[in-house]
Amino acid sequence: MASKRSRTTETEDELSIVQYDPAIKRAEGLSVKRTKPNSPVVVFAHGAGAPSTSEWMTRWKNLLTNALNAVEVVTFDYPYINGRRKAAPKPEKLVEFHSDFVKKIAAKYPEHPLILAGKSMGSRISCMVAAESDIEVSAVVCLGYPLKATNGVIRDEQLLQLKVPIMFVQGGNDGFCPLESLEKVRKKLEVLNALHVIENGDHSFQIAKKNLELTGMTHEEAEERAVEAVAMFVSQVTSEKVISGPVVSLDK
Repeated sequence: MASKRSRTTETEDELSIVQYDPAIKRAEGLSVKRTKPNSPVVVFAHGAGAPSTSEWMTRWKNLLTNALNAVEVVTFDYPYINGRRKAAPKPEKLVEFHSDFVKKIAAKYPEHPLILAGKSMGSRISCMVAAESDIEVSAVVCLGYPLKATNGVIRDEQLLQLKVPIMFVQGGNDGFCPLESLEKVRKKLEVLNALHVIENGDHSFQIAKKNLELTGMTHEEAEERAVEAVAMFVSQVTSEKVISGPVVSLDK
């Protein structure tokens, strides 16, 4: 596993990612994969309502694999998903299983940066795992972080415990994560953090047809821009430049 980064300078920087030039090479255009020593391995956790084999998870696994030039993007299912239980247990009850799986993957790729990614609930548990002292994580990528509970409470405790860089990809119309609330939390974070907003997207990044027509963009293009933003973020936090000095901010 790559050595831990000095975070004394990183914690003073805030990385804001909002949008990128459409001229950036599309993730699906990377037809030849050549992994490098700093190519990451990604452990990608599913959300509460669907397994790792769902259409959404499969699509994003492929997007992340190509855009990040990952040595591997590994998915898994929490035990409850194939059992008799219909609803997911509290995230705290799934941390140990998630953590054990991450440790196995980290041992398989000791020389590659480890990125934890997750959809909704999976992103929340990924943050809990990343906060553990015996796992060296390079960054966490949250796809639709469920910041707001059904009772309206803002759940930021796991985020505030993080000591590694974190990136959020959020739908602009995601009721589980009001952007105003997320911005307040980001200002409290002591680690490098970034945000990419999928305009008019919901919790699963779906965009109403009328909104797509207004922007002149397809749903696929919106997701491609999002994964490009993730790739830029991961490239920064895993590069030698970042390890030896402060991160250069990426703006619109």
